[in-house]
Amino acid sequence: MASEMTITPALSDALTILAAAGIVIPTFARFRINPVIGFIIVGIIAGPFGLGSLTSRYEWLQWISITDEAVVEPFAELGIVLLLFSIGLELSFRRLIAMRRQVFGIGAAEMVLTAVLIGGSLWLVGWQPQSALWLGLALAMSSTALVLPISGTQSAVGRAALAMLLFEDLALVPMLFLIGAASGSAAAGLGSVAIKGAIVLAVIWLVGRFALPALFAQAARSKKPELFLAISLLVVILAATATASVGLSPILGALVAGLVIAETEYRSEVEVVTEPFKGLALGVFLIAVGMRIDVRALVEDWPSLLGALAAVILVKSLVTGMLLRMAGARRGVAAETGVLMASPSETTLIVLGAAGVAGILRPDTVAFWSAVTAIGLTVTPLLASLGRLAARRVDHAAAASEEDPPIEGRTVIFGFGRVGRMVADMLDEHDRPYLAIDSDVDGFMEARRSGYSVLYGDVSRRELIGKLDLDKARAVVLTMDDPVLTARIAKRLREEHPALPIIARARDAEHAGALYRAGVTDAVPEALEASLQLSEAVLVDIGVAMGPVIASIHEKRSELRAEIMESGQLDVEPSLGRRRVRDSLA
Repeated sequence: MASEMTITPALSDALTILAAAGIVIPTFARFRINPVIGFIIVGIIAGPFGLGSLTSRYEWLQWISITDEAVVEPFAELGIVLLLFSIGLELSFRRLIAMRRQVFGIGAAEMVLTAVLIGGSLWLVGWQPQSALWLGLALAMSSTALVLPISGTQSAVGRAALAMLLFEDLALVPMLFLIGAASGSAAAGLGSVAIKGAIVLAVIWLVGRFALPALFAQAARSKKPELFLAISLLVVILAATATASVGLSPILGALVAGLVIAETEYRSEVEVVTEPFKGLALGVFLIAVGMRIDVRALVEDWPSLLGALAAVILVKSLVTGMLLRMAGARRGVAAETGVLMASPSETTLIVLGAAGVAGILRPDTVAFWSAVTAIGLTVTPLLASLGRLAARRVDHAAAASEEDPPIEGRTVIFGFGRVGRMVADMLDEHDRPYLAIDSDVDGFMEARRSGYSVLYGDVSRRELIGKLDLDKARAVVLTMDDPVLTARIAKRLREEHPALPIIARARDAEHAGALYRAGVTDAVPEALEASLQLSEAVLVDIGVAMGPVIASIHEKRSELRAEIMESGQLDVEPSLGRRRVRDSLA
C-alpha cells in the first residue's frame, strides 16, 4: 500500500524558490531582459517581509511564500557554492597569463585604489580599520554575472571589464581564505587555521591534478553526460566540506574545485553539463538576497541607502575611468566602463556575509550594505544604458573636432562595416576621394586610426545629411545592413537630390526592387551575387565544362534582372553584374 506523500514546510519552501526561478528565467529571457531584477523582486514578494508576513491572515499564502528567514540560509549557501564553482570554472591560468598585464595592472590598481578610498573614508569617520578595510574591498568588486553578459568580451569595453573582473574573481580566493581563517578563531589560532587550510587546498589541488583526469576519462568512455555532472558535483561537495572542516569558508572550496576542473582537458564538457546550474545558482542566490530585504525598512531609511549607493557608484566610476584613461583607453571606453562597473557585486554579498560570520562586521552593518548592494545589482542594467549614453556623448564631442572639410566630387559612403570598407579601399585604389559615415563608435575610432576618412554620425538624422554638402558629391553609397533604413534614406536623398547617383547594397531581389522604387540608381543584391559565384565555383570544381556554366550563370542572372525589373517597376533592366561581365570581355 503506497504511503501518502507529506509536503513538509521545508519542501514547500524549496518548491517555492525553485518555482520562482523556473518562472523568472524563461519569462525574462523571452523579453531579453536581464533576470537579476526579476529574481530580487520575486525574493522580496515571496519572502518573510512580503507575502510571508501575511500568512497569519491568509493561510493559503503559505504555499507561495516563505515565512521563516532561517529557511532561506541553506538555499543562499547552496546558490553561493554553485556560483563560486562556476566562477572558478571560467578562470584558468592560461587565460590569466595571456591577459596578465591588464589583469594584474589595471585590475589590481582599480580594486586596491577603490578599496583604499572607500575604506579610508570610513576610517576617517570613526570606523575600526579592519572593518573599514574589508567593507572597502567588498564594495570595490563588480558583478561578473551581470557586466560580462551586457558588455561581452570582444568590444573595447568588454575587454577592459574582463581584465578587472578576472582580478576580482582571483582576489576572492585569498580574501575568503583570510576571512575564513579569522572566523571562529582568535588571533592566536589564526596561524593554525591558515596552515590547515593551506594543507587542505594543496590536497584538493593534487587530487584534482592527478585523480580527476582519470575519473573524467572514464566518464568520457561511458558516453554518459550525467556522469560528468555527478563527478563535478561530487568534487564541489567534497572540496566545500574539506575547507569547512578546517575552519575556512565552504565557498572557498567550491571556487578551488572550479579552478581545479578548469585545468583539466575536460573543462569544456563540464561547462556544458553544468551550464543549467549556473543560471539556477545565480537565481537561487538572488532570490535569497531579495528575501532578506525588508521593503518597509528601505522606505524608512531610503535617504541613507540611496546616498550610500550613490557614493559608491561615484567613487568606482571615477577611479575606473581615470585608470583606463591613464592606460591609454579612449574617453568613451573609459566613461562607459567606469559607469558599467560602478555598482557592487553578488560577490560583495558573499564577502559581506563571510565578514559578518567572522565577526569583522556587525550584523546591522551587513544588513545595511547588503541592501545597498541589492539595490545596486538591480540598477546595473540602467547603469549600462547610462554608460553607453555617456560614451556616445564623449566620443561625439571628440569626433566633431575631427570632421573632414567638404571635398567637391567625393563619394559619400553611408555605413562603414565590411562592405563600406571594401568600397573605400577600391575608391582609394583608384585615387577617388570619399567620406564614410558610421554610427558605431568602436568601428569609427578604429577606422580613424587605420587612416580611413570617416566621420562619426547617425545617418538616420536629417540634420547630419544636411551638413554633408551632397550637392557637391559625385555619388552616395548605402551599405547599411538595415533594409528599412536603407529604403527610407534612399527615398529622402532622391527627393532632395534628383540627379545624385545612389548605389545601394540590397539583401535579395525583393529588397533590390524596393530600393529601385525608392529611387536608387543601382541596387546590388549581395546575397544573389555571392550565390551565383558560389554556384559557378561548385559546378566548375565538380567537372562541369566552363562554357555551359557561364551560360547558365548568365541565364540565371537574366531571370533575376527580370524579377527585379518587375518588382521595382522599372522601364529599363538593372545592370546586376552586366558591367562586370562586359568589362571582363573587353
